[in-house]
Amino acid sequence: MTGLLARYALSGAVDDVSPKVAILSFQSRVVWGHVGNSVAEFALRRAGVDVWPIDTVCLSHHPGHGRCRGRVREPEELAELVVGLEDIGALAQCRAVLSGYLGSWRNGGVVLDAVARLGRARPDALFCCDPVMGDHDVGFYVDEALIRFFRDQAVAAADILMPNHFELQTLAQAELPTLPAVLAAADRLRRQGPKVLLVSSLPDADAPSRLGTLLMTAGETWLATTPRLPMPARGAGDLLAAQFLARWLRDPEPPQCLAGAVAATFAVLAATGDAPELRLVAAQQQMAAPPLDPVVLRRLR
Repeated sequence: MTGLLARYALSGAVDDVSPKVAILSFQSRVVWGHVGNSVAEFALRRAGVDVWPIDTVCLSHHPGHGRCRGRVREPEELAELVVGLEDIGALAQCRAVLSGYLGSWRNGGVVLDAVARLGRARPDALFCCDPVMGDHDVGFYVDEALIRFFRDQAVAAADILMPNHFELQTLAQAELPTLPAVLAAADRLRRQGPKVLLVSSLPDADAPSRLGTLLMTAGETWLATTPRLPMPARGAGDLLAAQFLARWLRDPEPPQCLAGAVAATFAVLAATGDAPELRLVAAQQQMAAPPLDPVVLRRLR
């Protein structure tokens, strides 16, 4: 498998993506730390892809560090920014909308409106949805209205859907304790609209010291596993989403995109160690050309 992995994941950097190609990114913003747009913006630009960030919330820091200051931004404000881009014809340069933490279901409506406007300007554009709702260690950190938005609207609209295991269970409305159960649920969701599903943070009952990321398309399913790191990986999902989308826009080859994105994310996490936030800037060289050794890549179908 080493030769196969090298074949599919050698390109950690994606610097040959045209700078004229941009991603419109709806995510959170923190002043201190690296989550949401505060990680995606740096990672995408470091990968050679321009990004136009629209911040759905602006906070002093991640709430996991204690009480934070800031607010959710109003949907009218976000919508006005999108219309401004449309007014000057900029949307024709945009290849994808990337959405992460939205703050409210009303901001979700702005994202879908932006996807529709982008589709009129550029029919080949993609909607890449990370349905940020929560995780196993913290539970939900969004309200029921936003959960319904993802289930009832976002899944069907997305071209690429990127939940973690907890979020996949939420969307499937079922416990998914085994890999076959995950595969069945992912396939049901994919048939609702998304062409591509990327499911992160998959536990492995046979190898509890490792963590998996699943990539499913209509014709292929791949699983990449890495060692489980004992750290709170705040921002890891945002980083993985940015890394994967940058690769997919360059060359939508499933195993290459999966292995490269997982390797780059793991490299940053390994370099972060027990620091309270991702050492994104310090680890940028490892992110651009990540070691492949920690990644085990396997084709499931």
